[in-house]
Amino acid sequence: MRLLRLAASKLPAAWLAAAMAACAQTPLVEANAALQAGEADRALALLYALPSSGAGQAEAHNLQCRVRLTLEQWDAAANQCLQAVQLDRESSDYHLWLGRALGQKASRATFLSAYALARRVRAEFEEAVRLNPRNAEALADLGEFYQEAPGVVGGGTGKAEGIAVQLGKVDAARAHELRGRIAEQQKDYATAEREFKQASTAGAHPAFQWVTLASFYRRRHRWTEMETALHSCLTAAERDKHAGVALYDAASVLTSANRDPALAAKMLEVYLASPGKTEDAPAFVAHSRLAHIEDQLGDPAAANRERAAALALAHDYNPAEDARPQEARN
Repeated sequence: MRLLRLAASKLPAAWLAAAMAACAQTPLVEANAALQAGEADRALALLYALPSSGAGQAEAHNLQCRVRLTLEQWDAAANQCLQAVQLDRESSDYHLWLGRALGQKASRATFLSAYALARRVRAEFEEAVRLNPRNAEALADLGEFYQEAPGVVGGGTGKAEGIAVQLGKVDAARAHELRGRIAEQQKDYATAEREFKQASTAGAHPAFQWVTLASFYRRRHRWTEMETALHSCLTAAERDKHAGVALYDAASVLTSANRDPALAAKMLEVYLASPGKTEDAPAFVAHSRLAHIEDQLGDPAAANRERAAALALAHDYNPAEDARPQEARN
């Protein structure tokens, strides 16, 4: 050890700082990989093991916020995202995630609390866009907020249309989606359908836009067209290794419509078997949803296996806990 300390003392300070930063990044990379794979317990264990000070603290708090979001622990998520922003106020993504966490809290809060939280959500999304005007996810979230929120908290159709113009310069598919949502809100269903269809041809990953179009058809009770769009999503996802998560969303559309549970189960199985799992569709949630479908299809043994798989990845996920196999609850 003495020789190592002597050797280190002769190295340039900048090199030592870079080496220490690289060492700090490795657990963060592993934690992010676990988050994307839906391994919530492992991600948290890696983050808990990090030192409480030093390089990477802001990213560690941001990652823990995102893990908590997948676990539907809204207060804990917002607290962690706030700490990330306080440590690095210049990160567009940190402000974006804080806005998302606050948005989840707002959607479940009392009227007065929701009002205050909604204003904070808007402020965080606007700051994310100010810091990086080409952050497509931040633009999309801000545009959706403007489109959905009342004017009293800073929403408005005109603002949403302005974001759609800005979004069109960086992500044409998302811009069409936003315009489609605006038109649907205004009950201009023909324009909404046209925009959603254009979105499916404007992006590099059309499977996602096929789900958006299918969701529109579900809301309009146009079942045949909904199912056609979902089959197009399945075909597109088979050709695109980055679009597996679209199958998770497609299964949700079918479940919400209470149609074709066998196809919904197939979509979730394909997603869970793919290398393209992400935090947007946590694997443990996919297992839990698949368990409910297997129950619906009359296969309780398969359902119990899926519930056990969910709990193995995230033992604190309450919906999975509530759906624990019967023999484990007794």
